[in-house]
Amino acid sequence: MALLSVFDREHSIAPEGYSRWLIPPAALAVHLCIGQAYATSVYKNSLVQHFGTSQTAIGIVFSIAIVMLGLSAAVGGTWVERGGPRKAMFVSAVFWASGFLVGALGIATTQLWLLYLGYGVLGGIGLGIGYISPVSTLIKWFPDRPGLATGLAIMGFGGGAMIAGPASRQLMSFYDDGYDPAVATSVADGDALTALFLTLGVAYFVIMMFGVFNIRVPRAGWRPAGWDPATVREKPLVTTAHVSAANAIRTRSFWLLWIVLFCNVTAGIGILEQASPMIQDFFRDGAGVSTVTVAAAAGFVGLLSLFNMAGRFAWSSTSDLIGRRPIYMLYLGGGMVLYASLAVAGHLATALFVLLAGVILSFYGGGFATVPAYLRDLFGSFQVGAIHGRLLTAWSAAGVAGPLIINGFLDAQGKPGTLTADAYRPALFTMVGVLAVGFVANLLIRPVPEHHHEPVTAKEEEVAR
Repeated sequence: MALLSVFDREHSIAPEGYSRWLIPPAALAVHLCIGQAYATSVYKNSLVQHFGTSQTAIGIVFSIAIVMLGLSAAVGGTWVERGGPRKAMFVSAVFWASGFLVGALGIATTQLWLLYLGYGVLGGIGLGIGYISPVSTLIKWFPDRPGLATGLAIMGFGGGAMIAGPASRQLMSFYDDGYDPAVATSVADGDALTALFLTLGVAYFVIMMFGVFNIRVPRAGWRPAGWDPATVREKPLVTTAHVSAANAIRTRSFWLLWIVLFCNVTAGIGILEQASPMIQDFFRDGAGVSTVTVAAAAGFVGLLSLFNMAGRFAWSSTSDLIGRRPIYMLYLGGGMVLYASLAVAGHLATALFVLLAGVILSFYGGGFATVPAYLRDLFGSFQVGAIHGRLLTAWSAAGVAGPLIINGFLDAQGKPGTLTADAYRPALFTMVGVLAVGFVANLLIRPVPEHHHEPVTAKEEEVAR
């Protein structure tokens, strides 16, 4: 790691007068790039044809990446805190870009295991480190508005697919004259896919390096003008003490919040993973033909991305005003009502279906963006990035559980392309139950007992702020 010393924390301390509003764009540069993970469906069919394998075999690539995201965030969280955001963001850029380059080699040589290793394992590590790398820094720069700050950055992860999806289609059409981005069934050849992965790897590395060189940490003792830390004591569930990552996972509050995030993500993925076929299945005529075209279903998926992205910023910012526990009561309690409404009345009108699904996805995105601020409230800012990394294992678990629940019910109902709204009701009502568990867990969260607090010296207090 000696070669990375140039990226050490002490080399990125902000000078006097540095504007904290320059930090969110640096974090956004990383999150917009790694948010490409949500756009893998764009070239999924092309990969299936190129490798001559199944949808499941290609889908495993994304599953590996999400599992590695959670594991790398959990294992590397403490190192991220110790090394600082600049070093962590650089390492993330290297792994993320390398994932595409190794994946390109796998496509060029028709070796599927290299795609698993590249995009799945290496890319997944880049995802995990990149996701948590700016969080602690943002919270230290915005102790007065942590929800807004983390929402600004994590919004980029939700919106990354909105850029990557169309860009990938255009690149594939540029590299393969036979590929038509306007036709859902069109697939690109192996050479185009190889060139796509090479282009994305290089482009994302350059963009992420913008964030690397522009991220700064506040100097010791810095605080926003006019902000008094004493006001924190007036808010429920918000501590002025600090808890280490090692102690945090020994607390009941951490595991209750793990359950909260797991339930919120499991329910959201239930909609996200089945969005396109789901809206087509809900609206079939008497002959079994869907009244929603493939193009309209693709537009619906794009609209859900907008709701997902907007929810990350809007709801997390709102949490600064009403508190973290109340906003999760909305995510989980409101989600229960919305899922039940979708099951009972979602088939009555397309507009109603779109509205219900959109708000559900806004809660899904808001849950991701609000959880770092919730952690800061409960455990302080001392090692909040490392604690966040450990909590993201809930995302990995939900990434497996959500699709399993939905697909398990749907497989029992019939074959894809023949399902109707009735086939989805058991799965949707199951998600109501999942959200109910999360709702109860959120209500049970209490302040962390003092014996878990770190003994804070004057110097440590300055650093923690």
